[in-house]
Amino acid sequence: MKKLLTAIVAAGIVALSASPAWSTDTELVTDNGGVESLRGHEEISDINKSESLKRVPRDQLPIDREYIQQPPLIPHTIRGYQVNLNANKCLSCHSFKNAGEMGATKISVTHFETRDGTTLSDVSPRRYFCLQCHVTQADAKPLVENDFKPVDSLQ
Repeated sequence: MKKLLTAIVAAGIVALSASPAWSTDTELVTDNGGVESLRGHEEISDINKSESLKRVPRDQLPIDREYIQQPPLIPHTIRGYQVNLNANKCLSCHSFKNAGEMGATKISVTHFETRDGTTLSDVSPRRYFCLQCHVTQADAKPLVENDFKPVDSLQ
């Protein structure tokens, strides 16, 4: 009886750990929820050759915004910048204290407000990680076709 029970458990383990099932038209059925990646039919779990780093201009004039409330794009390279719990390289130039001396744009006063509207004396924790919203402008081809037009009032 122990041998039969052991055989059934072993068969169950093998069945559950087997590779994904094959459909009738011999395409691999995957567990990606039916969502196609911008990378095509590649599995997220597959290790792919990474793309080469995009060319980011060293310094350029501020880049125009395309819509109202768009976070400004970063007009310079930020490679090597540290933005974590212990340090924020962005604030060394863009803080109210240093912006004038560095010739940088001051961070918006909205970055000092909490979610409930309280104004703090320092950058709000929800606005501290600049790269959540602000990105560098890179010379990169679009991942998907885009026919976006800027807001009329910004043209």
